[in-house]
Amino acid sequence: MARGIGTAKGVAGLALALLLAGCGGNADREVPMDQLDAESIFKLGEQSLATNRKAEDAVHYFAEVERLYPYSEMAKRALIMQAYGYHKDKDYENSRAAAQRYIDTYPAEEDAAYAKYLLALSYYDQIDEVGRDQGLTFQALQALRAVIEEYPDSDYAKSAILKFDLAFDHLAAKEMEIGRYYLRRHHFTAALNRFRVVVEQYQTTAHTAEALYRLIECYLSLGLTDEAQTAGAILGYNYQSTVWYEDGYRLLTKQGLQPEAKGTGWLATIYRRVIKGEWL
Repeated sequence: MARGIGTAKGVAGLALALLLAGCGGNADREVPMDQLDAESIFKLGEQSLATNRKAEDAVHYFAEVERLYPYSEMAKRALIMQAYGYHKDKDYENSRAAAQRYIDTYPAEEDAAYAKYLLALSYYDQIDEVGRDQGLTFQALQALRAVIEEYPDSDYAKSAILKFDLAFDHLAAKEMEIGRYYLRRHHFTAALNRFRVVVEQYQTTAHTAEALYRLIECYLSLGLTDEAQTAGAILGYNYQSTVWYEDGYRLLTKQGLQPEAKGTGWLATIYRRVIKGEWL
């Protein structure tokens, strides 16, 4: 009996060696996977990931582990590796699907945090330029927030925080781009509405100083000097060392104005709350 077992293992080992020798070609898929155990097939997937530019073959092997050995420990690992393989191939839709399937099937497993992180990355990695549809950015923010809140002590949360800040900055950049577009065409009211969004909703981003300067431009163009001066006051208080304050100060003084909080508009309210600490 021991001899028979040893022979079976030898055949499986030989089959695996032959597959590894030719790993990466489509011919591999013609070899029946049911002759190998789950760990051997999984190793084929790992080998394929390491040697092939495209992860398609690797994903196939991991899927075979799931098909042939469902509910096994290796099947769990194979599913998360499918999500990773798809992501490596920039097949974000399938990566999301595999990651979500892992979360739904194994919510209490340790790799659930990584699955959640991959899910967020599938949105985040498509935010490659300001001009793209911002729906992806909102979805990335929601998914990154889930990682941060559900796994706060994990390394994935640390990475998610950095990416969340970048995605948040991306939304502010989009508002600035649209605002500048309107400003160049002298649509001052439409432009200031965009810059207002940045000041009110994205004040922690790198775009706030420019947004305040653009508000000075818009309000001066509309003859609303109180609002322009108040924008200058906030800009001077928070960003006095920036070129945006220097340019804003120059715009105001050319018209005989100084940066100071005036009036009762929305900017005056921000000045009182943020700078004076008056919330009531």
